[in-house]
Formats: sequence, structure tokens, C-alpha cells
Amino acid sequence: MQAAAAGAAIRDSDIVELLQRGQRERAFALLLPRYEGKVFRLCCALLRDRARAEDVAQESLVRVWKSLANWDGRAALSSWIYAITRNRCLTALAQLRASHPADRSDLESAVEPFATAAPRVSPSDSDQLRAMVDRLPQRLRRPLVLYYFEERSVGEVALMLGCPEGSVKTCLHRARAALARELQRRGLDDPGQWLEDAS
Repeated sequence: MQAAAAGAAIRDSDIVELLQRGQRERAFALLLPRYEGKVFRLCCALLRDRARAEDVAQESLVRVWKSLANWDGRAALSSWIYAITRNRCLTALAQLRASHPADRSDLESAVEPFATAAPRVSPSDSDQLRAMVDRLPQRLRRPLVLYYFEERSVGEVALMLGCPEGSVKTCLHRARAALARELQRRGLDDPGQWLEDAS
């Protein structure tokens, strides 16, 4: 995580320099194209709803703009931006839960990530795999999506989720094990089958 934070600090040195000179508008003009996509992808990973992710990403960037003068440099700029985004996502999820109380099926799906009933068959292998990933518990799905689908490093995932690298590695290991169990349960654990289908 320290290496990722150090890399982010070097990458953002131009923005930091502008902020230190009090040039907030110019700093934000550099920050926006650099982080807009990353903020949106983090929102997508946490919220799993593209329309809601767009709204929360916009809110997060507005919050970053309003708070930019207050950034004190104790955390890397990227960590600070991801923390704001993560907090906005958590607020959005809390508001959603308050407006739509969980019913029994939601609780069961949270406790048992893979139902014992026959799964709905998707038309393609990639659809099946994505459906299995979507059914993982959120604490496992978030790092898996960021690491494999968004191709982030362990350090970057740790920064984005605000947790230690060791926690990310543990979640990735558990997510892969859960997916392997589900593939085995569905009779799809033979690598040859996936290779034949891909050719």
C-alpha cells in the first residue's frame, strides 16, 4: 500500500504544487480528467448500479471541488479522493436501504451467496462468470471486480477501498475459492471445457 501511495503522490505532484500555490481552479482542471473515470469505476464497483454510480460519482467530484482547499496533505491526494467517493457511496447505500427495507430474500442472499437451487443459465460463459461474481458477498466482490475487471493492483485496490493490502489479498483469495466451489457445483470446473468453448 505504501508503494501505491508513493506512486500516486509522484503522479499527482503537479496538482499538489498548484494547490500549495493556492491555484485551486487549475489544480481541479488537472485533477478532473485524471480521476473522473476512476471515481466512476469505484462507484460502479461499490453500488452495482450504473445510473446511481453516475449520480454518486458526480456528487463525489463536487464534494472534492468544494473541499479541495481543505486538503491538508496528510493523506495522498488519491487516497483522499477515494475516501470521499467511498463515503458518498456508503451514504447512497444507506439511503437506499432506508427507503427499501431488506426483505427475507435479501437477507438469505447475503448469508448464502450461492443458492442451492438450479442456477439460471446464461447464454455465454462470460455471462455465467459475471453472474457468479455478482452473487458474491459485497466484501469479496468489490476487491475482485477492481482487481480483475478494472485491472487495478492490490495497492490501488487497498487505496480505493481504504483497507490494508493484506485484507485485499485475503478477500481475493476467498472470492476465488468461492468461485471455484461454485464452478465445481455447476460442473464447470474443467479448464478444458472453458478452453474448448473459447476456441
